[in-house]
Amino acid sequence: MKAALAHRKIGFFLVLASVLALGVAWWVENILHIMPCELCLVERWPWRILLLVGLIDILLPGVAGGPVLWLSVPLLVASVGLAFCHAGVEWGWWPSPLPGCHAPHIHGTTMAERLASMPLLPGKPCDYPTYLVPAVPLSMSVLGGLYAAVVLGIFVVMKQRAKQAVRRIFH
Repeated sequence: MKAALAHRKIGFFLVLASVLALGVAWWVENILHIMPCELCLVERWPWRILLLVGLIDILLPGVAGGPVLWLSVPLLVASVGLAFCHAGVEWGWWPSPLPGCHAPHIHGTTMAERLASMPLLPGKPCDYPTYLVPAVPLSMSVLGGLYAAVVLGIFVVMKQRAKQAVRRIFH
């Protein structure tokens, strides 16, 4: 019973952490009207999947919840890795691996051909960082990576405490 409750707390934590990450991204895009780049959109996927992992743990605490929680580790590591990749693009260390992050290739000899080859929606270049806090020189992608690392650390601590609670019950 206590083990299932400890796991369920971890599931709630993962759901809240995911909702916060996705909520900030939604707020920046829809309230502040800052267009995300293609890498920004990719960086949201680990949080969406992590939300599902947390929900599975809450809904199925004993059956699939505990083992499913371990999926959060590679998801959070992937989130940190994506943030590092994006930060490297912002800092000019390497080009973006995604084609949508590059300037569009406009071709054609006439103005009509050039206009037809332009994308319908303008894209934000991935090497143009978004700074949410003016006094803090950390871009949104760097802050997202730091947040994922903190969530991973808290997850590991919570998982170890749950393991210790189970040991106390059975010993």
